[in-house]
Amino acid sequence: MQELQVCYEVSERRVCQVLGFPRASHRYQSVFDERAELRMRLRELATIRVRYGYRRLNILLQREGWRINHKLMYRLYCEEGPQMWIKTPRRDKSCAVVYQNWRNVILRRNRNWYDCARQHLMAWRFSARR
Repeated sequence: MQELQVCYEVSERRVCQVLGFPRASHRYQSVFDERAELRMRLRELATIRVRYGYRRLNILLQREGWRINHKLMYRLYCEEGPQMWIKTPRRDKSCAVVYQNWRNVILRRNRNWYDCARQHLMAWRFSARR
């Protein structure tokens, strides 16, 4: 914009009018608040409380005295990205491994029983033929 103003020696209003660009958009100054302290505390809580989602973290932050609503909390939680969403495996998954091990033990026992019963039956069969 300033290049056009200097080159043609016209006002900002005239350049914006010719280009069809709103002056308000040209003069807009961002008021983005990074909330670095809040983000750091959110990340700390998320690493300590791995299984907690944004709603539970919001409650913890409010108890600490942060004035934050659920919409801002959700936005910050999403902006922090997937590194906060990595969670430890649930208890059910470790139980599934234990269940598989027990299942294998039971199948082995049944197989041993079956082999033993089969041997006795075969021995009885052959002894009955004589």
